[in-house]
Amino acid sequence: MNNAYLPHEVEVVDRIQETSTIFTLRLRFTDPEIQTAYQFKPGQFNMVYLFGVGEVAISIVSDPRDDNLLDHTIRAVGRVTRGLAKLKIGDRLGIRGPYGRGWPLTEAEGKDVILVTGGLGCAPVVSVIRYVTRRRELFDRLVIMQGVKHSEDLIWGEQYAKWQKLPNTQVLLAASEQKKAGWPWYSGHVTNLMDKVIFNPHNAIAMMCGPEPMMHAAIEPLTRQGMSEQDMWLSMERNMHCAVGHCGHCQYGEKFICKHGPVFPYSEIKTLFAVKGF
Repeated sequence: MNNAYLPHEVEVVDRIQETSTIFTLRLRFTDPEIQTAYQFKPGQFNMVYLFGVGEVAISIVSDPRDDNLLDHTIRAVGRVTRGLAKLKIGDRLGIRGPYGRGWPLTEAEGKDVILVTGGLGCAPVVSVIRYVTRRRELFDRLVIMQGVKHSEDLIWGEQYAKWQKLPNTQVLLAASEQKKAGWPWYSGHVTNLMDKVIFNPHNAIAMMCGPEPMMHAAIEPLTRQGMSEQDMWLSMERNMHCAVGHCGHCQYGEKFICKHGPVFPYSEIKTLFAVKGF
């Protein structure tokens, strides 16, 4: 996009209610030239602008090959996201982006790919899953780990079932709390399953997103098994307002999450990540 501050109009072409509070908007630019020019990498985000209300940073969950459609999975928790939840097919809104550093997918080629996510933190990594599964010949083993607090919070259940059937793929799901009987996966924290992961630690790359305590808990066993710090990548979350490193809301030491991240190699932010509450 030519102007980092200017939102471009998009139209809602589909809306999917994932859970009672989580929904996915499938969007397309109304200007064909903008649609053709727009490109993104998995792990990047857009600023989604609801006219007259405000804007919010939302990860792109599409694969770049997805028929020129942009998917954004959103939890209705604030003024803007609750307004976005009311949109219907045909409604218009604004998009500016994409912003930030995405996942290191070129560096991941030929390696085992381990994805560890928690809560709606799975959204920034779903684009990676879709990317890898569509280009399966470029990657070795795929491990998908997802943890949720409540079993009913799991979204894309059918997708996980399909991914589990793919060759050389391992899916491990966990819920800390169960409100309904019949949960077929693990009960507890997803990081308790790290010892069940089958991978080559000397030829692997890990990508993590979710609550920071969860990522802390995943780094330790991966390190113990021999993974290098530069092969562990984290998607960090902060309150991003401008997306271009000007407002300072997402400052992280000398870095800005919106500009230098949101994806970082653990080796780059290790000293910051170790500071509780930072």
